[in-house]
Amino acid sequence: MRVLLVEDDMAAVNEITQIMKGAGFTVDHVGSGEEAVEMLRHYDYDLAVLELMLPDLEGYEVVRRVRAARVSTPIVVLSGLTRPQAKVKAFSVGADDYLTKPFDPEELVARMQAILRRSKGFSEPTLRVGPLELSLDSREVTVSNVPVHLTGKEYAILELLVLRKGMVLTKDAFLNHLYGGMDEPEMKIIDVFICKLRKKLQVVGAGNLITTVWGRGYMLREQIQRADVSVADEVAEEAPVKAVRAAHSQVAA
Repeated sequence: MRVLLVEDDMAAVNEITQIMKGAGFTVDHVGSGEEAVEMLRHYDYDLAVLELMLPDLEGYEVVRRVRAARVSTPIVVLSGLTRPQAKVKAFSVGADDYLTKPFDPEELVARMQAILRRSKGFSEPTLRVGPLELSLDSREVTVSNVPVHLTGKEYAILELLVLRKGMVLTKDAFLNHLYGGMDEPEMKIIDVFICKLRKKLQVVGAGNLITTVWGRGYMLREQIQRADVSVADEVAEEAPVKAVRAAHSQVAA
């Protein structure tokens, strides 16, 4: 899950970033309100964490502009302002939650995960699609109660697919989710990860949960259909897997 952190205090940035990364989030950071508005308008974040006291714009104005632009990204305010009026105003302009500094790291992570779940239509920490269960807290995956052992990037891909089930995700979306624009490998590496993930799921009877949408990307089906994986999917993916096998060996899984 990709988060935008809006904070101008670098000591706080380092602390919060470490907490988020330890919980499995991918974090981008900006230090001004104007940058925050632009990033949220042009990039697809799962959540934003926002300080109200910024050097150029008040955080309230950031939220107001983002909501006026019809950006629905959930926003958690994390601020040193503790007065009730500050909280009321933040909620009134469109914030989704409000924590005050100093904060408890576990509470911050728990609130972020809860908001993310609700924004994607899930009410519990364990996300379920058919027989597949994915725990956001423990990052464990099971199918019909059988554990599925995934690498970090395989889990990140499956998590994104589950959170956006029924939606077609492009390879660009996966690359941005996995690498955030830094040291991105070739786009075909996504085919490699998807193929390996699909094969691990197939072993436990869920190999056709991920479907290929030709010319667009991949999608997680709402529920498993036939027990077999599409021959066309297998043929289409084996070629790119072989073509980038050497490149894959150099990419950290």
